[in-house]
Amino acid sequence: MPFREINSKMVEATLAPGQQLFSQRGAMLAYRGEVSFTPNIQGGQGGVASMIGRRVAGEATPLMTVEGSGTVMFGHGGHHIQVINLSGDTLYVEADRLLAFDGTLQQGTMFMGSQGGVMGMVRGQVTGQGLFTTTLKGHGAVAVMAHGGVIELPITPGRDVHVDPQAYVAHHGDVRNKLSTAVGWRDMVGRGSGEAFQLELSGSGAVYVQASEEKL
Repeated sequence: MPFREINSKMVEATLAPGQQLFSQRGAMLAYRGEVSFTPNIQGGQGGVASMIGRRVAGEATPLMTVEGSGTVMFGHGGHHIQVINLSGDTLYVEADRLLAFDGTLQQGTMFMGSQGGVMGMVRGQVTGQGLFTTTLKGHGAVAVMAHGGVIELPITPGRDVHVDPQAYVAHHGDVRNKLSTAVGWRDMVGRGSGEAFQLELSGSGAVYVQASEEKL
């Protein structure tokens, strides 16, 4: 169920009987046809474990289950929307950046420290995005939100990408991340972006970067 980009701030999804998608509460702008919206209390396809993980992380973004037959238009807060199509791989994205995604995708929660060790944990503290990141895996489409537009940067072996942690939106592929700093440990306290911190991504995949460091 691909999303059709109406403009940079609105997308449209077509629903058929038996299909479903999940959206952030308040994201529906308009719809045509027989479509229902139901609060989701199980955290999407990830079940209770996913919901608990997100609440522990402070990412208890409420979801709506969308079902029926028709078309639905989504947008939220005037944010830029980027559509990402997954072909069996896993997308890592902060929960509050999710606008809507296919119900066929399996949702989970990843502890950032599991990828970046202690530095990955520090990244969560520094950016205020939490130590947990939402994962979406499978075949389907995801619509994410960002400020000021998004660019997709490829990550290839031997060509690492360094991103300001607050400009980071999402990434997918076989990618490892760690927080590096150009200053000493003591100087890190109280600094959250810019030259003091760099999120280093290596491996094979892509990272999505927003034009503004403003948080959602």
